[in-house]
Amino acid sequence: MSEPRWAYRHGLHDLGGGVFAWLQPDGGWGWSNAGLVVDGEASLLVDTLFDAKLTAEMLAAMEDAAGVAAADIDVLVNTHANGDHTFGNGLAPGARIIASASSAEEMEEQSPQRLASLMRRADEFGEAGEYLRRIFAPFDFEGAAPKAPTETFDGRKQVNVGDKRVDLYEVGPAHTRGDVIVHSPSDGVVFTGDILFIEGTPIMWTGPVGNWLKACDFICELAPQAVVPGHGPITDLSGVRAVADYLAYIDREARQRFDAGLSVRDAAFDIALGDFANWGDAERLAVNVQTLYREYGAEPVDDGGPFQLMAELARRGPRR
Repeated sequence: MSEPRWAYRHGLHDLGGGVFAWLQPDGGWGWSNAGLVVDGEASLLVDTLFDAKLTAEMLAAMEDAAGVAAADIDVLVNTHANGDHTFGNGLAPGARIIASASSAEEMEEQSPQRLASLMRRADEFGEAGEYLRRIFAPFDFEGAAPKAPTETFDGRKQVNVGDKRVDLYEVGPAHTRGDVIVHSPSDGVVFTGDILFIEGTPIMWTGPVGNWLKACDFICELAPQAVVPGHGPITDLSGVRAVADYLAYIDREARQRFDAGLSVRDAAFDIALGDFANWGDAERLAVNVQTLYREYGAEPVDDGGPFQLMAELARRGPRR
């Protein structure tokens, strides 16, 4: 899926032309990617990380490689509202922070304090709490540095980085309510946020699945040479198509079980993933089925919540 020149290692990767990608293997829960576009003295940062320590490490590496100090970053684009792409925003104090209007609204609901409180209470949630501790223990939500967007847009926005044009496209709702991709046409690079999880299982908090599939098609139409996903290794169009294949497959499988009258829980435990079972965090299937069932018109059911279902599915392991 990824070409050898894009080795999947932790740290900063120079993609050429003043474009950089920050990667965090293994790309699982919270281990997100980010990016930097530079032209002359102008700069644009794509996303921050899950806490201040991780973000500071990234920004220091970017300053060493590109000569752009955190305080001098001109623009910060948040691809969506999730904290692993926003909780370090405050460490770029001089930046215009741009997000879609829908993402900005969603960010108001997703504070690091809320996650910190959830982690302190994890023992109250039984198996779901154990799962939460496992996936989020590495991150310091008490030490996050959030900052809200200063500008929002709907649809499309162009940003100039020196003499370089960077296009922002709102492709959500899909993963979240206001997903945005970032395209530097002159460099042939797209930063996709969590529209792409490469070698990891996509998680569809919002949907509809059709929007997500259209987003994958749109990325292919842009014909980039390098695609930086929200999680996982740098890829090309083959990686985009693989994510689309997963989403289309899960949609078909979930719809069959919905039409047959199976519950969300029974459907999630019944779907065989085949080759997709090798992708990380396969238990996210539970959330994807929940979201698809809502799209199909299912009434909400108290089934223990998404993390409870994922914990149970992770314990059992994916059906192949």
